[in-house]
This record gives sequence, C-alpha cells and structure tokens, in this order.
Amino acid sequence: MDDPSIRIYRACIPLFEALSDIHRQQIILLLTEHDKQTVNEITKHSHLSRPAISHHLKVLRDAGLVAVNRKGTQRYYSLTIDRALQLLKAFIQAVENCD
Repeated sequence: MDDPSIRIYRACIPLFEALSDIHRQQIILLLTEHDKQTVNEITKHSHLSRPAISHHLKVLRDAGLVAVNRKGTQRYYSLTIDRALQLLKAFIQAVENCD
C-alpha cells in the first residue's frame, strides 16, 4: 500500500529519532541561542566529549536539523529547521485527517 500518510510517517522517523535524545535537544537549544557554533564551542556548553558532540551533530545533520558551513579551517553548525517543520506540519495534518 502506498498511502501518502504512511510515507509521511516514515519520512519523520529520522527526525523523531534525532529529537528523542536529550543531548541533541540541548545542542538544538544552544544553536537557537547562539546562531552558529563550532564543535569546540558546543563542547564548552556540555559535559560530553568532543567526539560525542560530533556524533550528535552528525545525527542532527543527517536528519536535516543542522547544517555545517566551513570558514577556513573551522566548521560552523547552525539550525536548518525549515524542512523539518514542513515535515512535522505534514505529519500533524496526516494525523488529524486519520479516521
């Protein structure tokens, strides 16, 4: 069955998985306050190691919640939630339309 609402639910799975972790939630909140941050800057606000922060940033990036931009040797991470918001709105609409 190729139900559009099932496709929307499945498309949301990586987003829900990314948002389910408290450390990733904290990174998202930090990026809302500071616009863009390097891994080292994010690490300063956490008790996690730099490799752990890098792992969480990869999960967030794969889910489309953060983007990375290079400036010289630095990589800056920032929120990119527009696609995620559109997907969540489609999910909510699909749930509301279920009978």
